[in-house]
Amino acid sequence: MPPLDSSSPTALPEALILPFPRAPRVPPRGPATASAAADADEQQARLRLANALAALEMALAAQREAVARWQASLATLKDNMQGLGTSLTGYDTRLQTLGAQVGSLNAEARRLESWADGVLARQEPAGR
Repeated sequence: MPPLDSSSPTALPEALILPFPRAPRVPPRGPATASAAADADEQQARLRLANALAALEMALAAQREAVARWQASLATLKDNMQGLGTSLTGYDTRLQTLGAQVGSLNAEARRLESWADGVLARQEPAGR
């Protein structure tokens, strides 16, 4: 598979792959040295296991830290969304009040218009 262009929107983040260390190949030995070699191999295996466990612990600690930061971000988002909800509720209340006031002014304007039409209608026959 060809490498992805890092400027491409589909580019994947790069990762460093660490190869697991392998035990060196040892030529066959006699029975006396085989036991010593087995002990050395076991020590090497234990050392590799200890190193792998230490690396795993470090990865888990980093993961715990990342999860804690993510949870903190979610808490901040929740607070911001609650604040936005409160603001929108207040905005809705003010818009309803404004709508009621505009409705009252509209009714008053129509009443005044009707009154003015009546006054003009009474003045027209006298003015002819």
